Amino acid sequence: MSAHPSPTTALNEALRAAPSDAAVGRLTLRPLDPLKDAELLHSWVTHPKAAFWMMQEAKLVDVERAYMEITADEHHHALLGLHDGVPAFLMEYYDPRHRELVGLYEPRPGDVGMHFLVAPTDRPVHGFTRAVITAVMAHLFADPATERIVVEPDVSNTAVQALNEAVGFVPEREIQKPEKPALLSFCTRERFAAATGVRA
Repeated sequence: MSAHPSPTTALNEALRAAPSDAAVGRLTLRPLDPLKDAELLHSWVTHPKAAFWMMQEAKLVDVERAYMEITADEHHHALLGLHDGVPAFLMEYYDPRHRELVGLYEPRPGDVGMHFLVAPTDRPVHGFTRAVITAVMAHLFADPATERIVVEPDVSNTAVQALNEAVGFVPEREIQKPEKPALLSFCTRERFAAATGVRA
């Protein structure tokens, strides 16, 4: 998988190209530090609103261990998203030829798997989650090697399915992952551009 261009550049371009999301503020990405960021991530992934992240019962050490493994994995990566400099979301991307979806579909060259989690908040910003997924995808498509983004949300997570479709994802079929029944969905850069107006 190719190295991605400057996260800040990709995110800023995404927001400039999507005026309806411009009011959310500045979104940037930085590498995740599995030890320094573990306490923050633990508060996010164990929150009731993060039930579909499937770490509700995780202890701090479990979160540290999970993200240390990802940091050391050449096929799986995690970045921390900042909103006006404050941690606000988590982004993961992976090579589906080696992680998550092995044996569950036939991957194409240029496929990249993606997860994202928005931090729980008592002061939600209108349009923020849409801005986050748009910026995350712009970051992935900024790599010319990325042809298609793959997601596999829980079949019962209708909210994220609607969000996925709003930015260009097309559901293909249900699959059975070890931990959940999932809706396999794909988004090409052409569909993303048509849905969002963002050309990465």
